[in-house]
Amino acid sequence: MRQDWTSADFSAALLEWYDRHARVMPWRIGPAERKAGVRPDPYRIWLSEVMLQQTTVVAVRDYFRRFTERWPDVAALAAAEDAAVMAEWAGLGYYARARNLLKGARAVVAEHGGRFPATREGLLTLPGVGPYTAAAVASIAFDAPEVVVDGNVERVIARLFRVETPLPLAKPELTALAARLTPAQRPGDYAQAVMDLGATICTPRSPACGICPWRDPCIARAEGVQAELPRKLPKAAKPVRRGILYLARRADGAWLLETRPESGLLGGMLGFPGTDWTVEAPEEAPPVAAEWRDPGGEVLHTFTHFHLRLALRVAELPETAAPTQGCFMMLSPAHLPTVMRKAYDLVRADQASATGEVQASPSKRSGKTTRRR
Repeated sequence: MRQDWTSADFSAALLEWYDRHARVMPWRIGPAERKAGVRPDPYRIWLSEVMLQQTTVVAVRDYFRRFTERWPDVAALAAAEDAAVMAEWAGLGYYARARNLLKGARAVVAEHGGRFPATREGLLTLPGVGPYTAAAVASIAFDAPEVVVDGNVERVIARLFRVETPLPLAKPELTALAARLTPAQRPGDYAQAVMDLGATICTPRSPACGICPWRDPCIARAEGVQAELPRKLPKAAKPVRRGILYLARRADGAWLLETRPESGLLGGMLGFPGTDWTVEAPEEAPPVAAEWRDPGGEVLHTFTHFHLRLALRVAELPETAAPTQGCFMMLSPAHLPTVMRKAYDLVRADQASATGEVQASPSKRSGKTTRRR
């Protein structure tokens, strides 16, 4: 730490900045409200932190509003049907988070009388809550002086102290430095302030150092290397997996769907039947006997650990066709996860082109579910 700045100086400068420039979030109690004695709702903080894992604030806002309108407290969420929660989550990605939300809500109701544990240690006992989420909820909801370190905080601290160790190797060092700055007073506001600083001022590219409240003690800025930090180890190339999706539409307009297994990617979500996703080219495995055709094109999607390329097969079924075992029929499929929605949009566009039907623009055929806050 720079000798001319104490930890109290750091927190005072940052909190003064935060009081003027705090981002407005639907789950956040602003600085003025906190000073007036309004306390954050632990349920809303927990829900937002789970949603924000690997996901941007922009992507989460509308989901958060819908969730809290439909399930305004932890008891309501605990009583929700699994399928309803999974459907409401569709498109947000990382679907294990939705399953853990339900498990966590039910644990809070069954084991804690409907009240969230107020400590990091207590929060760690909830399903799906790891060290970062436990620290964030304890700090923001209960004003516990926990060290909250996300990607934004890592970047700020790496520049502030010019940490040259590349990520992820630098994580312990950055956490220790962040702990030295975490104040006992207003730790919840401080935690949010550092994240806001990284998201709005100390950004990955072209940081706005001239208006940063920590510009004077920042070692990287003083030495002109702020844009180079934090350093990162080269990422390993992602493998490519392949699969086939089968999209069958009955004469009455209903589509053949299945509920995916609870474990694994897209667990518990609606989807079209298909093959496993493997490195080797998959073998054909149609779910029903029909005249399957290739509509051309493929769905491209990127998950955290691999790229996915899905070939498509489409078929028309007679109105008397019954769903096969494990499948069901649905008119106008809704609440599909993004990769399934891409397949549906591509096939519907193909059908509209063949019939001359006016069709809304389909979603992009490629994209990623990996996001950052």
